[in-house]
Amino acid sequence: MAESDWDTVTVLRKKGSAAQSKSKQAITAAQRKGEEVETSKKWAAGQNKQHVVTKNTAKLDRETEELSHQRVPLEVGKVIQQGRQNKGLTQKDLATKINEKPQIIAEYEAGKAIPNNQIMGKIERAIGLKLRGREIGQPLDAGPNKK
Repeated sequence: MAESDWDTVTVLRKKGSAAQSKSKQAITAAQRKGEEVETSKKWAAGQNKQHVVTKNTAKLDRETEELSHQRVPLEVGKVIQQGRQNKGLTQKDLATKINEKPQIIAEYEAGKAIPNNQIMGKIERAIGLKLRGREIGQPLDAGPNKK
């Protein structure tokens, strides 16, 4: 056999596992050796913080007021129904005329709809009667300032 080149090989020991490096002993040992130790507190570490009772949660729990959306008054629903029938339109015909679904007309007539000024304006123009303001049920062209 010919000559063999022997190189020096350096074997590095494995560092401790993550659990060992987190232990109190490992941290103090590293500090004694003068090694740099970085510690940072994780927010809500190991706790279920999403269900913590805060001041606002308690305030909401004490709240007793029932909140609901304002609905179209029944008076307006009756005016829509009468105006539609005077024009000889069905709910479906009126809905088609104003480019809305028949269900919306039914909701407005039943007083279950949440008022939308765009839809109210379309219905007013289609049936020719006012649905908003003080003159509900009056013809559109007749008003306090019109002659």
